[in-house]
Amino acid sequence: MKYSSQLIEQAVQAFSKLPGIGKKSALRMVLHLVQNDRPAISEIIDSLAHMSSDLKTCKRCFNFSDHELCEICRNGTRDQNVICVVESIRDVIAIEETEQFHGTYHVLGGVISPIDGIGPSDLNCEALFERVDKERINELIMGLSPTIEGETTIFYISKKLSEYRVNISILARGIAFGGELEYADGLTLGRSILSRTSYVHLEE
Repeated sequence: MKYSSQLIEQAVQAFSKLPGIGKKSALRMVLHLVQNDRPAISEIIDSLAHMSSDLKTCKRCFNFSDHELCEICRNGTRDQNVICVVESIRDVIAIEETEQFHGTYHVLGGVISPIDGIGPSDLNCEALFERVDKERINELIMGLSPTIEGETTIFYISKKLSEYRVNISILARGIAFGGELEYADGLTLGRSILSRTSYVHLEE
């Protein structure tokens, strides 16, 4: 047994399951909480319990939410006619941190990747098409990483919406090819949003 307390060992095992947290880092966190900040333990437990039981998914954009609609979709000051289409909720957070985008979002939950067995039906594409059909959407900003899978997804969505009067734009290529939005620095990502260009694909 590594530790004199099974409780400490169990806590270290639990913390080390988090991404990027090894056993040594987990041990430092656990010892800090036990030795210096025991009140924080109750706060962490309470917040995780509430998150586990009360956290919802926005029925409109699929972002995390405390209600049926997230705060962004409910915000009357946001441009509800512009949607930034992203792969994951992490991308929403990255873009929000730039403070350069004031529309709404649509989280696909991934990108089309045949090699991984991921097709359009595995993503939130149909819900996006319904939003464009039912809402007065002026522009879709394709906030997807410029990978082969991202480009395939953009092409698919643009083809499906070709009959609608909606402008489809892509981020300016300030982000390195193959990079992920969540790892792009805020300045570069913000400029990419502001300098977005219309998407044009070759017709078959």
